[in-house]
Amino acid sequence: MLSRGAHEITETCHHVRVGSSTLITVAPTGAESAKADAPALPVTLDELVGAAKACEAAGAGLIHIHIRDENTAPTLDLSRLKETVAAVREGTDLIVQLSTGGAVTDPFDARIRVLEADPDSCSLTCGTVNFGSDVFMNPWDFMVELYRRTQELEIVPEFELFDLGHVTALNRLLDKEGLPYGGKIHCDLVLGVPGGAPGTAAAVVSMVQGLPAGASWSATGVGRSTMPVALAALSAGGHLRVGMEDTLTFSPGRPVRDNAELVERAANLAHLALRPPMSTSEARTLLNVKDRRNGEQR
Repeated sequence: MLSRGAHEITETCHHVRVGSSTLITVAPTGAESAKADAPALPVTLDELVGAAKACEAAGAGLIHIHIRDENTAPTLDLSRLKETVAAVREGTDLIVQLSTGGAVTDPFDARIRVLEADPDSCSLTCGTVNFGSDVFMNPWDFMVELYRRTQELEIVPEFELFDLGHVTALNRLLDKEGLPYGGKIHCDLVLGVPGGAPGTAAAVVSMVQGLPAGASWSATGVGRSTMPVALAALSAGGHLRVGMEDTLTFSPGRPVRDNAELVERAANLAHLALRPPMSTSEARTLLNVKDRRNGEQR
């Protein structure tokens, strides 16, 4: 007899087409970890492009980007963002997604200006959340302003959901402001952050049940919750996000070699689940991003 949790995962899986593929997102850098603590963390443009190429070869279809300045500190400098988007787009076929979260200290106006770097996609966090000892601020008016700007600039938002209340806020946003550019709703469940939802299968199921009908979603397990969340996501029909933004440990006591190693493991899990990694072409179809390659729409 199935336990209640297993039964819920089975019910959630009923809509998944057997043989469907898995979008693997890589988040290679983030804004929290220091280069001194993680030498493999890509913080220069050359390092980031190199990581992007290796991760694409390993099975990633989308890259979620934070950038660093000349001192390796997190920055939202617009010229650096534009240079980064252009370089990753030139060097790979990955969907280029910029973080509008930045660091917890970044002001709202700078976070919205990120969109001027012309990414394919951007993150849009659906509510404020405690972030360890800090507070990641995403009040309603900021969410609405950012969302409207994505619609104007034809950028596909990925809705970042750190807690169950964020799912409710997402539904409210869509009810009031309509569908995102491209008409597809894609979410990322960010689980295991101290202050947010736990990185458990039960949390995955609870949040997925509240998502808008027809939405696609990925899941991120922060730190030691990486594997439980990845396995739960695959079993429930979701996609995967991995990367050194979310974990610096590959297994207990063993640091991550590089981002490609995390993508390779995610790709292996996807193959085991009979849902192999999506090609970049399939990923573009899933999210219906505007084609900005070569500076023109194809």
